[in-house]
Amino acid sequence: MINKTVATVQEALKGVEDNMTMMLGGFGLCGIPENAINKLVDLNVKGLTCISNNAGVDDFGLGLLLKKHQVKKMISSYVGENAEFERQMLSGELDVELLPQGTLAERCRAAQAGIPAFYTPAGYGTEVAMGKETREFNGKMYVLEEAFKADFSFVKAWKGDEAGNLVFKGTARNFNPVMCGAAKITVVEVEELLPAGKLNPNEIHIPGIFVQRIFKGEKFEKRIEQRTVRQKI
Repeated sequence: MINKTVATVQEALKGVEDNMTMMLGGFGLCGIPENAINKLVDLNVKGLTCISNNAGVDDFGLGLLLKKHQVKKMISSYVGENAEFERQMLSGELDVELLPQGTLAERCRAAQAGIPAFYTPAGYGTEVAMGKETREFNGKMYVLEEAFKADFSFVKAWKGDEAGNLVFKGTARNFNPVMCGAAKITVVEVEELLPAGKLNPNEIHIPGIFVQRIFKGEKFEKRIEQRTVRQKI
């Protein structure tokens, strides 16, 4: 029986070193690999290149790594609500590559599928296309984007089994599925870890072939980035 479980987050991050490139799932604060990020902070690894939609907030998520200056480059779509991310970017302390959100997702998916590069119309004629090959197809211009090359993918799922099969919940699905199998090693933290065969095969979103390590997270804070409510009448 295939068993990809590891007992602790420390074991799950075995092999993490300075100057690595890492994918981190999530959108805003939804579906982020909290346990893995907290352990990266504890390990104090430096010079990281982080591929993620955004960088959380100042005191949570990737913001914790930025606060300790563990990140040398962010490849993202959105600066978001992180004031430290904005400060480091504007001061030149942090190298930032901003991409259209769909391009970011597709560069992950291409890596997952073993596709080295693809053409997209997004970003043509803008700074996004600077230094990149462009080509015309059927009268429309496209930009060549290369698949990401990452050492680790850190993913958050709702449920998983010992074989690495995954189920995501609601909008926490976001960037997590396309980052599975898109790096040399995919590490998944789950809220519920089940024996192999206990998940309904028709409900599995990502098969275990894309996962190398899986563990049950100790706790998930699940913050809300912004709460908007109707004024009391």
